[in-house]
Amino acid sequence: MCLRGPFDGMSHPSATAKKRTMVNQEFVDQYREMGYALVPGLISTAEAAALRQDMHDLADRLSRDRDIDATWGSARAAVAEAAKTKILHCHNAQFYSALVTRLISDPRLTDYAAAMIGSENVQLHHTKMFIKPPEKGSPFPMHQDAPFFPHDRHTMMAAVVHFDDAPLEKGCLRVVPGSHKNGILPHDGEGAWHLPFDKFPIESATPCPARAGDVLFFSYLTIHGSGINVSNEARTTLLIQMRDPSDPPTIETHRSRGQGMMLRGVDPNPVPQFEE
Repeated sequence: MCLRGPFDGMSHPSATAKKRTMVNQEFVDQYREMGYALVPGLISTAEAAALRQDMHDLADRLSRDRDIDATWGSARAAVAEAAKTKILHCHNAQFYSALVTRLISDPRLTDYAAAMIGSENVQLHHTKMFIKPPEKGSPFPMHQDAPFFPHDRHTMMAAVVHFDDAPLEKGCLRVVPGSHKNGILPHDGEGAWHLPFDKFPIESATPCPARAGDVLFFSYLTIHGSGINVSNEARTTLLIQMRDPSDPPTIETHRSRGQGMMLRGVDPNPVPQFEE
């Protein structure tokens, strides 16, 4: 089971503008040793509730004229019960919600990211909103994020912000502790890469149940996945992928609008994105 523990130094965004967050070193140490850390209560339950409503309203708007189901074909292959499941998705949610824009640069989040990455500077790669609907929320097979966008020094990390409770029955995130130390592993599939189902079944991984406001940080080398939401409530999260701006990608892939935005500090070697 993922560790939970006391967290000190939390404050409202208005109070964090002029000072750094009190980062709990225990979580930083766990991240570096185990490849993940669940920080409880990083944002308040009221903030989480407002963001949850914003994400569900966004999903409703997007669904009017398009299919936003992002279920992997490999999920249906890995889990027999996933045949009729779905997961609602929006890439780069900060372009559709000012609350998300403020969240991704909030020092409560970015100070932890900086400490875990080991850099004063934190750069955005992309965000993804996920809503696992009640009773039919799609799973994700076990995988690493690294094959999708490999980087030279592997500073890339994810922060999953929970906007509602995510117990086991909601298909909470699962991780393989310490797997970040093994480098990039061979993956199966095309596009939506996954690890071999027989060697890495979802149910064998360590579950990380969370409450609204908790944030799960993990390295992009950490093996992770999630099960089906079989509860009567949605599971709503925002995934934020971040890196040290001095850590270049090894291949040009997964380019997205907003990539390169500085969430903390500065880009020490800026490359102009547009002609001036």
